[in-house]
Amino acid sequence: MEKIQLMSHLVAGFPTDELSLAAARALVAGGADILEIQLPFSDPSADGPAIQDACTTVLERKYRTADGLAFIEKLHKEFPETTIYLMSYGSLIYTPGIENFCKKAAAAGVKGMIIPDLPFDHDEGLTAACKANGMVNIPVAAPSMSDERLAKLANAGFPYIYAALRAGITGTNTTIDQSTLDFLKKVGAGGSKVYGGFGISNGEQSNALASYVEAVVAGSVFVRIISENKADAATLAAKVTEKAREITTLRQ
Repeated sequence: MEKIQLMSHLVAGFPTDELSLAAARALVAGGADILEIQLPFSDPSADGPAIQDACTTVLERKYRTADGLAFIEKLHKEFPETTIYLMSYGSLIYTPGIENFCKKAAAAGVKGMIIPDLPFDHDEGLTAACKANGMVNIPVAAPSMSDERLAKLANAGFPYIYAALRAGITGTNTTIDQSTLDFLKKVGAGGSKVYGGFGISNGEQSNALASYVEAVVAGSVFVRIISENKADAATLAAKVTEKAREITTLRQ
């Protein structure tokens, strides 16, 4: 049966190591093709309240980058066929040295890096370091970009581009309209495969996007489910799987 490709976003270690692993397993069971694992960060620039609160919860446990990479390595060993991308912010990967960080990430099983606050044309060497370690750098396109800059990104030769479907922060509802689809066409105009997300929370939205993207990205919706059901691991897993199946089901 045909399905919609899903990149699901998960904050490493939220709310506990055990529940974070249970959620990842539930996402794979629900049909997630890509796990986008976020390393918790103290001052995220685009994350809405759900993800920001999740990051704060994890950081209060003294969670470190090494813990996040260990979590990714565990996922990679359990699900070697599932693509894992690492999402975080520039300072976390710049501080230890980008080449050094990329080497460690690749060794843990990461296949791509999503660092929203590193511009595609001033990336501190991220694209080159990714390539040297068998990964891809996945830059972020936003509707607030000028047509000129968007065209420059679209034609820069990146295998994949993450299209944020609207300006602002994620986690609130996104309306898929003609302007959204026009934006996605511009992002993919140079031949890059496009991942589309930001506020995707249901099957109706994912079906509206399916023909225009390589994969639909959903994050805050899963973080909210995890947060609301953290007292019961079985319920958490069941609801995460159910939501993933809803998002990945292609309606004829």
